[in-house]
Amino acid sequence: MTMTEHRHPHAPSEEDPPTAPVTVPPTPTRRTPTVLEQVGGPLGFVSSAVPVIVFVTANAFLPLGVTIAVSLAAGLGLTVFRLLRGERVASALGSLVGVAVAAGLVAWTGSARDFFAIGIWISLAGFVATLATVIARRPVTGLVWNALHGGAHDWRADRAVLRAHDVATVATALVFGARFAVQQWLYVAEATGALGVARIVMGTPLSVVALVITVWAFRRSTQRLVTSGSRAGSPAEP
Repeated sequence: MTMTEHRHPHAPSEEDPPTAPVTVPPTPTRRTPTVLEQVGGPLGFVSSAVPVIVFVTANAFLPLGVTIAVSLAAGLGLTVFRLLRGERVASALGSLVGVAVAAGLVAWTGSARDFFAIGIWISLAGFVATLATVIARRPVTGLVWNALHGGAHDWRADRAVLRAHDVATVATALVFGARFAVQQWLYVAEATGALGVARIVMGTPLSVVALVITVWAFRRSTQRLVTSGSRAGSPAEP
């Protein structure tokens, strides 16, 4: 009697085709945007600077009415360009609305320096509002960080976290305050050209500085309250 060799039912045989190895595609990693990208990147800087440059340059050589028309045309052209690049409609139209309101104020008052008036008073409002949150022991950067994390963290109870957000919010307040102080002084002096230079120099560059400090405060908060799993530190001062 011939002995028959038994195979395990799941064992591969010579007749079975080779099984191709299963490859798992790598999970794409999400790149964290740089600080400059978070404020709009180089194009964001250009978008904020071009209307100012056009207005100041045109005002030096053209009548005020023509200057207003040229600045509006420049703002409209820049908006169309940004829309064609696929930027968000709200972001692209926001800059056009700002130029239109500033130009409308100039047309109403007849003074070229009023192109910068709204921005000056926005800087003052920003300075007062952000500094008030620090005085109230609820710095606005901390409120924003906690809101982004579901509002579940007692971040004010951690002295290091509260101090970090005090620093970040004070830095933001100083940016607003510096813009108001310098540009209001130039506004009173009726130095329209210098106002344009100050608006550009104190725009995106100072925003990047404030954002760098804010990102540091956000990361410090995340490390202490989220990554480490800690919910509270030393009690905060009242």
